[in-house]
Amino acid sequence: MKWVEDMVRKELESRYTGVCSVYEYGGQTDPVTHITSHGERLVLENQPCRVSFGSLSAASEKSGAAAVKQSVKLFISPDVSVKSGSKITVTQNGVTAEYAASGVPAVYPTHQEIMLELFRGWA
Repeated sequence: MKWVEDMVRKELESRYTGVCSVYEYGGQTDPVTHITSHGERLVLENQPCRVSFGSLSAASEKSGAAAVKQSVKLFISPDVSVKSGSKITVTQNGVTAEYAASGVPAVYPTHQEIMLELFRGWA
């Protein structure tokens, strides 16, 4: 039932209110000098997406206050490839933030979901 997947995908993508750019870190060889330099390179630009925020709390009987951790999930087209560890710059609702793809994407026929964490630099 491909038409159902297409309808669901179209509906999901109509809710994308942000755009993202994806960067990977690695070696790049200059075609003229044949010198390899390492750095980040843009692999995807202005890709429609949506970021969803949630809260996870972990309480412990020993501590007086519960620790609260924010979960950040990126929804994006299943047609693009985002490697684990990539840097992702997202602009949504007028706010731009840098994240790192913290794991392997969950890819579905209609979209993919990528858990994010704040980008703290290249490892």
